[in-house]
Amino acid sequence: MTKFRPCIDLHEGKVKQIVGGSLSESGAKTNFVSQHDATFYASLYQSLALSGGHIISLGPNNQHEVEAALKCYPKGLQYGGGVTLGNATWYLEAGADKVIVTSFLFEKGELSWSRLSDISSEVGAHNLVIDLSCRRSSDGWMVSTDRWQTTTRTPINLETIEQLQPYCSEFLVHSADIEGLQSGIDEELVNLLGDSVSIPTTYAGGATSIDDLKIVQDLSHGKVDLTIGSALDIFGGSGVSLDECVQWNKQVRHSN
Repeated sequence: MTKFRPCIDLHEGKVKQIVGGSLSESGAKTNFVSQHDATFYASLYQSLALSGGHIISLGPNNQHEVEAALKCYPKGLQYGGGVTLGNATWYLEAGADKVIVTSFLFEKGELSWSRLSDISSEVGAHNLVIDLSCRRSSDGWMVSTDRWQTTTRTPINLETIEQLQPYCSEFLVHSADIEGLQSGIDEELVNLLGDSVSIPTTYAGGATSIDDLKIVQDLSHGKVDLTIGSALDIFGGSGVSLDECVQWNKQVRHSN
């Protein structure tokens, strides 16, 4: 059954909701800047028993917030943002439930199977989430790295997913073209993921209301979870409340 997964996005030391496709070294188009720090949200999620969410560092100057949030909610959040072979274990020891990796896996636009094998062996597949955040192209969805600005030559399809699954325990997929736009989820991508994955997978991008959880559940046969960001009331949105999401998850638990 599809679950709601919470998130904390950090940019320049602040909890923000941004338009994903606008992110670059010079900044980003921002939907929301919180007056609260990352520990506020980590504590909130812990108090509501919301697990399996992620904290993402979008660029530099976020390390203090990351460390504080992981310490606040140990083993309650997955961490992504600049994860490499050299620091992955450190983030796990600092309190991350799992580490999320993307850019480290690619060299000159190509997936490095040796890097993937090395980091999976270092932390264990059970501790690794592969981020397949992507952009749509004429050839389908292609994995995007470097804050979603570099489109690789790795497609998101059944073959890629089947090859990657032995190395990790989850996938995280941001649809970068619509991340932060509240324009509706990418239903074709969610459908593809539902037909392809056999491990827990979280989709993010474009969610506008609580109804999107039902849409993702139907399209993915309950195999894909959903993160809601900019539309959520705790991030300045008006489309859906955190309480609605908590109630949805309670219904999911009761039905299992």
